[in-house]
Amino acid sequence: MLLAASCALAMVSVPTTAWSADKPETTSKAKETGKAKPAPKPVPVDCAKVKCIALTFDDGPGKYADKLLDTFKKYKSKATFFLEGQYVKSRPAFAKRMVTEGHEIGNHSYTHPHLREVSEDKIRDELINTQDIVKKVTGKYPTTIRPPYGEFDERVTAIAKQMGMPIILWNGGSRDWATRNEKAIHDEVLKNAKRDGVILMHDWVEQTVKVMPKLLASLQKQGYHVVSVSSLRGAKATAPGDVYPVGSEKDEGLTSDSPTGDPDDFAQSPADGS
Repeated sequence: MLLAASCALAMVSVPTTAWSADKPETTSKAKETGKAKPAPKPVPVDCAKVKCIALTFDDGPGKYADKLLDTFKKYKSKATFFLEGQYVKSRPAFAKRMVTEGHEIGNHSYTHPHLREVSEDKIRDELINTQDIVKKVTGKYPTTIRPPYGEFDERVTAIAKQMGMPIILWNGGSRDWATRNEKAIHDEVLKNAKRDGVILMHDWVEQTVKVMPKLLASLQKQGYHVVSVSSLRGAKATAPGDVYPVGSEKDEGLTSDSPTGDPDDFAQSPADGS
């Protein structure tokens, strides 16, 4: 009997495990079961019912991408990043964070050449090498292609089809690479904003990153949901090798809103350590 009493006392005196300071409060029911309720999953945006727009960023991951991702997280918005293989290699943490936080990633070649001016083998190398490095770094392959400068030909289209990827262009610009001015970038995007619009921007332009909080607030005030390209109406029906937005490839002035000239002048140094 004395032994039983001692055992009972020992059981009462065993300390319970304390919640760590960084664990969230739970409901009494959750405490009873020892399991916290999982956070509710975000409700997907239905762009058939609400007004959507896609902000897309070329040439990244740029050196300011982390600050840009902070802003998108704060405003609960999603972006599409068209990545260059060389910068995924030099800034792997940024690329990985893009995927982890639910943004969409596309293939923007490895070194940003004019694809119409290089051999078919070079086109394949540029695209496949980017697929490989993005997969290695993020665990996921890009699902779309945006050719540098928006330039492509039947060879690029055929290769995109073989790779099972649509070609994504744009139907609205920011001219951020040209103006490098926050107000000008903000106003240009709002001028070009429309339902299911695909806007071209660059995450290596510091002024773009700085104006993004104001821009997202302005778009949301106008009733827009800022989403990835695949969420837009009609985008899911785009087949490999097809071009989206429909008809954008026929816009003769399309490449005028994409940087031209020396790639090193706009793409930032891949060895900057950012």
